[in-house]
Formats: sequence, structure tokens, C-alpha cells
Amino acid sequence: MGRVDEYREALRACRDWDSFLQEHSGLPGPRGNIELGRAAAEEAGPDRIRAWLAWDANRAPTGTPGEFLAFCGVMGLGRLAVEGDGAALPQLRRCASDGRWRTREAVAMALQRIGSTDFERLMNEMVEWSAGDCLEQRAAAAVLCEPALLTTPERVAGVLAVLDRITASMVDRDERRSDEFRALRKGMGYCWSVAVAAGPAAGKRAMEAWIGHGDLDVRWVMRENLRKKRLEGMDPVWVARQQAALSGSGEA
Repeated sequence: MGRVDEYREALRACRDWDSFLQEHSGLPGPRGNIELGRAAAEEAGPDRIRAWLAWDANRAPTGTPGEFLAFCGVMGLGRLAVEGDGAALPQLRRCASDGRWRTREAVAMALQRIGSTDFERLMNEMVEWSAGDCLEQRAAAAVLCEPALLTTPERVAGVLAVLDRITASMVDRDERRSDEFRALRKGMGYCWSVAVAAGPAAGKRAMEAWIGHGDLDVRWVMRENLRKKRLEGMDPVWVARQQAALSGSGEA
């Protein structure tokens, strides 16, 4: 029996879930108890899941045990969405802009659960998110750039189109000094490499279109992706050529 199953059994026997979850959350600390979060998401009913979402940043700031309840609630929304709850995806989109990074990571985990059962549904939703705010875009890129989801050329092509759209939106963006934009830029600093490694032929063509672009943030994104070992292992000659192209066109 794995840790998730053990926690599921413990929750079934528990009377005070909120206290149990906070006590065993791992917070404050460097790593929350993801296994317990997954167990709670599986065992909780819809009402309990949505009650956990009320633990917002004011009530449960980053790194506090109360934040773990919000984490569990967001994870639970992924299960509800798979089960056909039509309100779950709009709620996940709102949570994608939460100021707490753990809550945003729970959104990505919840969305990946949807993608593992219905990738087309996930892709359609992420195309919409890719036109949203910085944190919605960051979530769309992060969830789609998961190797386990990029299993066909068609999927890779769709993800590359999303990355292209998001990258284009970064050019001359007004809020580029905001924390939200920085979070988007950091995420895009690895997402391209995942998609290119999953579909090298199409991926290299798509990425090459941005090599040498004049926007400093776009250039930073390209440079960071070219540093990833997955691309070095895929085609070191191509990586060296693109790095030279960046340097030769005035990399900042």
C-alpha cells in the first residue's frame, strides 16, 4: 500500500479532517505533503472541497498550514472536473491567479489530471487561458508542457501553437516588472524545451522563429530553454547553433 492509499484510509477514519490535514501538511516547511493532498482530493465530497477553497490568501497566507487546505481544495477541483462538474474548470481558472505559488501548482496538478483523461478538453480550455492574464498563461504553458501528455505529433503541434501565442503576448508588455509577469517568464523559460524535445522537427522550427527577436524577455526565454539538458541531449549541434545565433544578434 502506497502513502496516498494510507492517507485515504486515515481520512476515512478521521472526524476532524481540517485539523488532521493541517497537522500533517508539512507546513510551514520547504515541502507540503503532496501525497496527503492527493488523498484528500480523492476522498472529499464536493461541499468539503469547495469549503477548502474559502481558505484564501488573507485567511491562510503562503506557507501556513491553512494554505494546505486550499491546496487540497484545488486538487479536488481536478477530480470534480473529470467527474463532470461544470463549475470546476471556471473555479480552477480563478485559482490560477492566486498569489500563493503552492496553490498555483495545485492548479497545474488538477489540470494535468483532466488532461490524462481528456486531452482535447484540456487543450480547448488552455487555448482560452493562453489569452488571459500572466498567471493564467503561465498555468496553461506549465500544464501542457508535461512529457506524459505530449504523446502524439498533433498534441505537440497544439502545444507549440499555445507557446507561440503566449510568447508573442510577452513582447513589449506593459506589466513586465510585475511579479505575475516574472512568474510567466520563469515558466516559459523551460516550457519551450519540453515541447521541442517531444516533437523535435516541428519544435525546432517553431523555436527558431523566436531566436534573434529583439524583445529582451523573449530572448531571455529562448536562452534559458537552450540551456536545458533535454535539448542538449536531443541535438547538441542545433543547440550550439541557436546559442550562437542569439549571441550574434546582440543577446542581452
